[in-house]
Amino acid sequence: MQLSCPRPHMNHRSVQMAHGAGGRLSQELMKQVFAPCFSNCFLDLMDDQAKLDLPSGRIAFTTDTYVVTPCFFPGGTIGTLAVNGTVNDLAVGGSNPLYLSAGFVLEEGFPLDDLERIAESMAVAARNAGVMIVAGDTKVVQKGSCDGIFINTSGIGLLRDDVSLSCRNLKPGDSILLSGSVGDHGMSIMTAREGLSFQSSISSDCASLNRMIAAVLDEVPEVHAMRDPTRGGVAAVLNELAVSSSVGIDIDETAIPVRDEVRGACELLGIDPLHVANEGKFIAVVPAQSAAKALDVMRRFDEGRQAVPVGSVTADHAGMVVMRTAFGSRRIVDLPLGEQLPRIC
Repeated sequence: MQLSCPRPHMNHRSVQMAHGAGGRLSQELMKQVFAPCFSNCFLDLMDDQAKLDLPSGRIAFTTDTYVVTPCFFPGGTIGTLAVNGTVNDLAVGGSNPLYLSAGFVLEEGFPLDDLERIAESMAVAARNAGVMIVAGDTKVVQKGSCDGIFINTSGIGLLRDDVSLSCRNLKPGDSILLSGSVGDHGMSIMTAREGLSFQSSISSDCASLNRMIAAVLDEVPEVHAMRDPTRGGVAAVLNELAVSSSVGIDIDETAIPVRDEVRGACELLGIDPLHVANEGKFIAVVPAQSAAKALDVMRRFDEGRQAVPVGSVTADHAGMVVMRTAFGSRRIVDLPLGEQLPRIC
């Protein structure tokens, strides 16, 4: 008697529990969705680990998990956010991002067309940043156990020997530089989520910044600190810098670029733009004599064309950020009390 092995139906258009079981459907998901998008010499071996070629020197390592809702928004997807966010975390620490891993938690019933679109957006973002996704994992949970898709990305970068960036490096007299307008990402998510409508659409600034940051560090290696103002926005980063270095920070409200549509959305929702997340901006703290040169380098890049000086470091009011308002008064810029915009990254 001839025996035949029944084959499961492969034409599902949504995620099934069996896609996470390690069997035939798991293999099909890898072959049909992830392998074509992320193909490279390390991942194509399909081993349980990536055996990487690393130059000699110190490495930087970071990890982050992305749970943004909705997973598609003007200017990006949860996938572009996962790649660019981890790349930027490595870059602002003074490293050259090289390799990423990607772990997916998928809800049963999540459309495979959406998963393919997200994977493709990750592949494009990785190419734009010059990094490889070299390892990954997929887990499937029952319907109702997560909100469609969550992604964890970890990254490895090679640290530069010629720079030393730290939030403890700030000195009185340093200049505070901002690479562009604030609040774009958080308000993009919020308006997409709530269905708010404005004359001009608000688009996320989600982008990889490693090439611009590398150019700045090439020409201005004396930069003291860099940070990307994601959750908590510019206010959170400046407060962390002030506390870590035991210095004060003075900023000028009129110098901080905020798009009109973002400002309008923030006013409608009662939110300070300085508290809103960004995913394609960074803050650099540089010696005052190096500020003009650093700004010149930043403005050579599309992502840095709006780069401006927004303030300075002072020995006064240590641990505090003080802003001169458009009316000439001064107010303390504090940390947000809670998460005003949940699930934005």
